[in-house]
Amino acid sequence: MVKFYALMCVLGTVLPYGALVGWSVENGGWDVAAMLAEIAGSRMSLFAWADVLVSAVVLIAFIRHEGRRASVPGLWLPIAGTCAVGVSLGLPLFLLMRERELRRSRA
Repeated sequence: MVKFYALMCVLGTVLPYGALVGWSVENGGWDVAAMLAEIAGSRMSLFAWADVLVSAVVLIAFIRHEGRRASVPGLWLPIAGTCAVGVSLGLPLFLLMRERELRRSRA
């Protein structure tokens, strides 16, 4: 699972940022007002963003709770990954860190 989680960390960063960079190129840069207008431009976009935001809040709570329970060091890293990239990085990164810690504790 460690290799799988590591691969998902890479994909979970590259795919969202690839889309963001593509959008930025099409729109002439990092225009936050244009980004927010596009997000609010359709109900499906709002649906997706609401889903992602709720998932991110739940994930951060899970990281804090499960990370303390499993004594995973460096919990700030998957939380920062969730905030900087999204659930697509934060979740596999935390699972990778937890898996490594569980392996260490078993050894």
